Amino acid sequence: MNKELINNHPCFGQKAATTGRIHLPVSGSCNIGCRFCHRVLNDTENRPGVTSKVITPQESVGILKKALKICPEIRVAGIAGPGDTLATNAALETFKLIGKEFPQLLKCMSTNGLLLNEKADEVIASGINSLTVTVNAVDPEIEAKLNKFVIYHGKKYDALEGAKILIHNQIEGIKKVAKSGITIKVNTVLVPRINGHHIGEIAKTVADAGAEIYNIIPLIPTFELKDEKPPLCFQIEQARKDAEKFIGVFRHCNRCRADAVGVPGKSEFSKEVFSNDFVVTETFSHG
Repeated sequence: MNKELINNHPCFGQKAATTGRIHLPVSGSCNIGCRFCHRVLNDTENRPGVTSKVITPQESVGILKKALKICPEIRVAGIAGPGDTLATNAALETFKLIGKEFPQLLKCMSTNGLLLNEKADEVIASGINSLTVTVNAVDPEIEAKLNKFVIYHGKKYDALEGAKILIHNQIEGIKKVAKSGITIKVNTVLVPRINGHHIGEIAKTVADAGAEIYNIIPLIPTFELKDEKPPLCFQIEQARKDAEKFIGVFRHCNRCRADAVGVPGKSEFSKEVFSNDFVVTETFSHG
């Protein structure tokens, strides 16, 4: 793996535990319907899919300047939603802008991978240093229990047909981006009853495709999976052991917001950077 990532990116190595990152929430739209995902605007919840507001690529430059003054420990500019980074062009435009303004920063992007196969060349050209792809299953039957639909090129596909499209595009996209030398991390949301037995197969498949590191994210029960039991510590550890047979495993994920700012687990400046009094909650629409 890239030593610069290990030393400076808090999501890729313990050596970077004292470095900061900012998530720029420019991607408001999403193209899949995860059963565990509830995207909202607020400044009260601490989980993925949440931001105080969605900003434009142009606004991201000013936001980043402000963030660096408040938290000079920031070494990474990332985009992790609150929707999908490839559902619109906002994330790729943002990376080009901040690449010119802040060449010293590492750039990372997270995606569900639905459009990764066809947009791989654009992703590579954007200048990112790392890519995270959320792969929750490589078996369509299992994926269909976690994702109720996919919107692909303007057409809505049901759970099973959408899962087939999603998994194919994820794996083929990972292969293309990995060949460019960009470091790829795969996230999997662990829902013990649904994909707990499937982690080893996911890990082997993504490792064979070129991913270098794997991250198990324990389910936060919400939305349609609000009644699911979150994984217990022994279940998380077993999943990590299953994955480690095939790929390196990251063990220090903080499940950050889409507008997180600061050193993970040590400081948080999102309110100072983005908003001080925004507490209204509202849902997004898919599109």
